[in-house]
Amino acid sequence: MVFIDACFRQETPYTPIWMMRQAGRYLSEYQAVRKRAKNFLDLCADVKLATEVTLQPIEILDVDAAILFSDILLLPHKMGLPLEFLPSFGPKFTQTIQNLEDMKALKRGAYKDLGFVYEIVSSVRAKLDKSKALIGFSGAPWTLATYMLEGQGSKTYSRSKKILYTEPATVHALLEALSDEIIGYLDMQAQAGANALMLFDSWAGALELEAYLEFGWSYIDKITKALKLKHPKIPLIVFPKGVGAYLGHLKGDFEVFGCGWGVPLKLAKEILGGHYVLQGNLEPARLYSQEAMVEGVEHIFGLMGKKAGFIFNLGHGMLPDLPRANAIELVRLVRTQSKR
Repeated sequence: MVFIDACFRQETPYTPIWMMRQAGRYLSEYQAVRKRAKNFLDLCADVKLATEVTLQPIEILDVDAAILFSDILLLPHKMGLPLEFLPSFGPKFTQTIQNLEDMKALKRGAYKDLGFVYEIVSSVRAKLDKSKALIGFSGAPWTLATYMLEGQGSKTYSRSKKILYTEPATVHALLEALSDEIIGYLDMQAQAGANALMLFDSWAGALELEAYLEFGWSYIDKITKALKLKHPKIPLIVFPKGVGAYLGHLKGDFEVFGCGWGVPLKLAKEILGGHYVLQGNLEPARLYSQEAMVEGVEHIFGLMGKKAGFIFNLGHGMLPDLPRANAIELVRLVRTQSKR
């Protein structure tokens, strides 16, 4: 697999490419499948439909890796927090963690109740061409914790930060519990057939450096160390969003570091490029314009060259109204420009 070889810095015939949120609303095929499910949670739990959606970007875009179609909040939902996906709003927990007692009431071993996720992984892997990789994933502990404390996405994270600074023991207990669940969750995805595993820390940039190292990165480090012991041949990818200023402090037992579009790729290469394969980081909005997209691709390859040690991706997820023709052209462009 070109993607897996690239994760381990082996020579590949070209730079592999996949895109975050590559299965989504910008594809009419996805919208058609979505209408066949009662709601988003049902779509995530339907083995047949989720398999179909996961495979769509492979068939339509010809990317080098599929990523499991799922949602990071399934795990805290199974731990005991009621979850809704509201139209034009997004995910919302109708019950949140208020104190240490609430945290202690959460179910342990909840990852064992996500059997449908592992069935989807196995189903996708059975249908996926052997040359294409399948990426399993989870949200990172800090990001999941913010949702469980806030109840929804936030611009200020005021409740999460208030508890973090006034009741740090409660937050650490929650992060420890989440870490154990995530290790089990990703281990099961690997056993089911995932070829690579990824941690999304979407709200990493909400914390100052010292707080992030204590409440965010230390738990990513714990998870990757545990997974590397269990699955040494499966590459691990971390994506902490919004932490460009912290790059020099982010070391760990993983192969690939995902760069958001806000991280200057030149800086990431200088600080981390000798230690990790970099993944990223085209601004997704560049896909609105063919000219801007080409300019962005040329700039990235001007920095990274054609050598091993790089995986092409967006600096965040595909937007719902991006032209699919440009997504298809992006894959072709990356292959053409990076051909060895």
